Amino acid sequence: MENLQRALTAFLGSRDPVGQLTQVLAAACETGTITYSEVEQASDENAEDVLLVAWKWRLLTPVRMSRCGEWDDRLLIAEPGEILEMPNIVRFLVQEAMKVGEWDSNSAVLRLFGVMEEPSWARIPLLVQNIHRRSSNNRIDVKVIKKACHEVGLEDRIDTLIALLKGSGIMSPNLAPIAKVARTGSPIYELNPCVFAESRG
Repeated sequence: MENLQRALTAFLGSRDPVGQLTQVLAAACETGTITYSEVEQASDENAEDVLLVAWKWRLLTPVRMSRCGEWDDRLLIAEPGEILEMPNIVRFLVQEAMKVGEWDSNSAVLRLFGVMEEPSWARIPLLVQNIHRRSSNNRIDVKVIKKACHEVGLEDRIDTLIALLKGSGIMSPNLAPIAKVARTGSPIYELNPCVFAESRG
């Protein structure tokens, strides 16, 4: 638990409820989900603050949604009965942090895509870094993702890789900028900020 808290403090600092968040993430990591009541128990009645930080960094995402599963369609409601889930990549990040005391995105991405039996698993961390480097305000469109795939020699598997990056929780379709989608003719994706936390810490 101490290792995970140290890893979280490295990018969250000490002003956020890191101690309580550590307890919540450790509990959620076991099954991939956690209820609001469990968050309350683990966070010493600081549940709302903990959830806001977890949601801001996409460490936990509400299961409740208004129409579809994209992150910006999820409804964060701090009430008993609500359930939150931990994206797959976050489970691997938390597991790594609990072992080594560092938030190591490259190792987590590498291990996750190895478990997923992705044939090009060794190149995925570099692909993820390239996508982040090309993003703007944590958003990226398909045209730019294609360029990032080309840089690592994966241009022949773009659709498959986009599906895997979504399924892993590294990114999610972004519903809000409809005008931009209409203008560019390309879907927009939101990147999971916690995957790139080292560059902000």
